[in-house]
Amino acid sequence: MTGTDPTDVPRPHAQLHFGVFFQGVNHWTIWSDPASGSQISPESYRRVAQTAERGLFDAFFLGEGLRLREVGGRIHDLDVAGRPDAITQLAALAAVTGRIGLVSTTNTTFNEPADLARRLAGLDLLSGGRAGWNVVTTDNAWTGENFRRGGFLDHADRYRRAEEFVNAARAIWDGWADDAVATSADAPSWARPGAISPVRLRGEQFTADVTPSLPRSRQGHPVIFQAGDSGDGRDFAARNADVIFSAHGTDFDDALAFADDIRARLHAAGRAEDDLRILPGTSIVIGATPAEAEEKAAWVRREQITPATALAQAGLLWNLDLSDHDPDGPLPKEDPRPQDNTGAFGAARIPDAVNIVRRWREAADANGWSLRETVIELGQRARGHVGTPQSLADKFARFVRHGAIDGFNVSPYLVPDGLDDIVDLLVPALQERGVYRTAYTGTTLREHLGLRHRESSDKSTRHPVKQQ
Repeated sequence: MTGTDPTDVPRPHAQLHFGVFFQGVNHWTIWSDPASGSQISPESYRRVAQTAERGLFDAFFLGEGLRLREVGGRIHDLDVAGRPDAITQLAALAAVTGRIGLVSTTNTTFNEPADLARRLAGLDLLSGGRAGWNVVTTDNAWTGENFRRGGFLDHADRYRRAEEFVNAARAIWDGWADDAVATSADAPSWARPGAISPVRLRGEQFTADVTPSLPRSRQGHPVIFQAGDSGDGRDFAARNADVIFSAHGTDFDDALAFADDIRARLHAAGRAEDDLRILPGTSIVIGATPAEAEEKAAWVRREQITPATALAQAGLLWNLDLSDHDPDGPLPKEDPRPQDNTGAFGAARIPDAVNIVRRWREAADANGWSLRETVIELGQRARGHVGTPQSLADKFARFVRHGAIDGFNVSPYLVPDGLDDIVDLLVPALQERGVYRTAYTGTTLREHLGLRHRESSDKSTRHPVKQQ
């Protein structure tokens, strides 16, 4: 992109945004490599967050699961246990970082607005306006068992509850006027009379009377993130979210089609295009040469698909317990069992399994692949980009300046040092092309993302707000 005529692209001055995703339960992080550190140590969280901040990332994201995943009633032994509550962990990170945003993944199905809104507002205040909330939903009985509710919600009601929840949380956050707290000892009262508005919730999902107990932060209130990819999920994001995650960030045409669809939904919801940022999830593998990068990427994929992971993923496709199969042997001879929706790994079963198995068998026979090799080649593929710092910088500049993305939410394949190549090699190449910031220009997450300040529902300005 260096030297490209800026009139050739629709967004010649667009800037790329980066977030880092410290995953919860997953097999993408290569925990067994000697270069890998602890998946649960506070030191690992600190090092990842501080490296991302050194690289001028917008945000540090925590994934969180409410229950360890199971297969056939048995705990999936590749899941990570022992991690603190996300908001608690992010509050600790607020003390050892100064600029990077701190985003908690928190479920709307098994929380209540008055409690969660206060906890997130607390994180926002403690961090100086750097908090975000990744809004997730669930309807499965598997997770609900933790709460004695079973499934609790019909599938179609997940987003109805989530939208009512988000609206309630925003009403609570907006319950304090921006100028609610006096800035002078001469003021007649510490809080201006009428500056704190009670919130009455009377909806299908919630009934409560809440008097908000925390002031607004520097950014107004936490930034809302959302990751639904269904039609309902995209509509929910278009109406409610500040940032949407997606799985559409590897192929340019696919990413642009997704972005255009989201922009159309924003328009239908009466919102401006600039009200929402699109940050696909991705992995990034960097090498000094194209060949080195490809070799490293192949190693990453082999390490991610361990024998146990290969059996688990194939078992999910076949809907069978394959734990007694040889991962280095052939694919199962049995046909896949009819798919159900019991939620192995806590997710829906795979649709169209019969045709997928047929394709797997044809490819395995043609190439002489074992079960594990077939999963490595054809199984759940890591979304990502592979290349040299220069080729990736050119590629990402094209993505962002043609409106296909606003940035990426990066999942490092190693913890805690998996961001080092990105920060030390890729970020300078992006900066050389003028597509990435050279310094933070704001202090809040909303400012990093270039989002407008959320106004309080009370616009009165009898005296300015005092940050305490």
